[in-house]
Amino acid sequence: MRLRRLLPLILVLPWCLAATAAEPLPEPEGRVMLTVSGDITRTNGEGKARFDRAMLEALPSRIIETHTPWHEASARYEGPLGEAIFEAVGARGDQARVMALNGFEAEVPLGDFTRYGVILAMTRDGEPMPIRRFGPLFVLYPFDERPHLLNEETRFRSVWQVVRIEIH
Repeated sequence: MRLRRLLPLILVLPWCLAATAAEPLPEPEGRVMLTVSGDITRTNGEGKARFDRAMLEALPSRIIETHTPWHEASARYEGPLGEAIFEAVGARGDQARVMALNGFEAEVPLGDFTRYGVILAMTRDGEPMPIRRFGPLFVLYPFDERPHLLNEETRFRSVWQVVRIEIH
């Protein structure tokens, strides 16, 4: 009996969510830090979603305290969850091609962002990360929480100086 009452809601809910996802993103007001393109449904430019610092800071975020293969000491990194960025743009693919300022690229399964709570770190020990120190954005896995991630494949996916992501 209860299911019959809920059935109209169950049938309408996906449509409502799809309508919300189709709304354009707000325009960035500051310098664009990240551009996401590819198989996405929400944009604020011609087929692209551009994010400034304030837009990224407004997304659900996480703090990861960890060592990395590139730093001797543990540090406190903070930034938006990759999963939140992909939700904000209505990502429909299963892979992200993450691109750095220096032309380096890596393929990262979108499932990694969800499974491991991967962030795009914007700060290290409370300070914005400059380009010379892995900024402006750094794909960061929780290495100390998940030691099995300290492998060549994951290190390759941990792109720093991130400026673009293409979903496919």
